[in-house]
Amino acid sequence: MTQQRADDPAVLDGVPFFEDFPAEERRRVLGLSSPTEVAAGAVIIDQGDTALDCFLIVEGSASVYLRGEFVATVGAGSMVGEMALIDHRPRSATVVAETPMRLLAFRTKDFRKLLDEMPKASERILAELQARLDRNREQ
Repeated sequence: MTQQRADDPAVLDGVPFFEDFPAEERRRVLGLSSPTEVAAGAVIIDQGDTALDCFLIVEGSASVYLRGEFVATVGAGSMVGEMALIDHRPRSATVVAETPMRLLAFRTKDFRKLLDEMPKASERILAELQARLDRNREQ
């Protein structure tokens, strides 16, 4: 695998969340985030913690647990931790890396900029939240 610079929008090629984003928007996303790598088994988000950031999965997969019970697997293109930033509450779930992962971390203020500056990103995040709420209602 070739290493790509963190400011090269090609690092987001193939990530479903960024499908149809032009290069300049992907470059801006990279400017608002910090590339992060985690090892398999790492706790990315711990239920009950205060939310200071959220993560977009670029590569790898993670398990989501609610009160210790497995509820879902998430992979490339999924965002985790955004709900706590949006509703200003403690983390509602624990997220654990199943595989080594590459993530983009967004601090609260940068996440808000992403939502304000990129309607397409905002729409996708809200659609993902709605899908999660719908799945939770069905359970």
